[in-house]
Amino acid sequence: MLLFFAALLGGALNAVAGGGSFIAFPALLFTGVPPVPANATNTVALWTGLTFSGGAFRHHLKIRRSVLLPLVSVSLAGGVVGAILLLRTPGQTFLQILPWLMLFAVLLFIFGPKFTRARDKEAEHEPSTRAIVAASFLQLMVAIYGGYFGGGMGFVILAMLTAFGMADIHEMNAFKIVLSTATNGIAVLIFIFRHAVYWPQALIMILGAALGGYFGAHYSLRLPQVWVRWFVIIVGCGMTSYFFVRAY
Repeated sequence: MLLFFAALLGGALNAVAGGGSFIAFPALLFTGVPPVPANATNTVALWTGLTFSGGAFRHHLKIRRSVLLPLVSVSLAGGVVGAILLLRTPGQTFLQILPWLMLFAVLLFIFGPKFTRARDKEAEHEPSTRAIVAASFLQLMVAIYGGYFGGGMGFVILAMLTAFGMADIHEMNAFKIVLSTATNGIAVLIFIFRHAVYWPQALIMILGAALGGYFGAHYSLRLPQVWVRWFVIIVGCGMTSYFFVRAY
């Protein structure tokens, strides 16, 4: 029940404001799943919620192929590298890295909106080849981080898209979901292939994350997002402090 409701809340938070990993990942650790399999299982579960929430933004995805294909390609490549790095990290080492990853993710969550506010409508809509190459390189770095841990990845993607010149926040969210789904989707395949997923826990959480992602996306505009953001920040700070104490 704990894992189901943690995934339900995590899936809904990812659809509304992000930060679902702050709920779902610690729940797996608290129920006895080792750190690396917990991260893999969490990625599988929340990826399902992300795909369900993506349907709500499908009509806003109006990205040119010249931009879409390179960024999706590097997202897939980065997801592979990040997932392999995770599986080759010893559990105790990952437990020591984890608090710093969570701190980084919390800071991204807190300060991310300052970098992701929609820019002026006159922002450039004809990206140059140099801009596409630069965005692809940045997205590759983001995808490696996403395949390895992924907390706060959405805010980094939004920041990159804002710097890239996108102005429509709904279009940015739709593109963010595509890139995040590609990154975590390829990581999910690697985790499954390498038998890193705890399936009894994963199946329960997939159901919860799917429900949370679907309803969270469809009802997100009705919720006071300031409250949601503060809830995620409080939980994230609490979990980060806990894992610092636990690791050191």
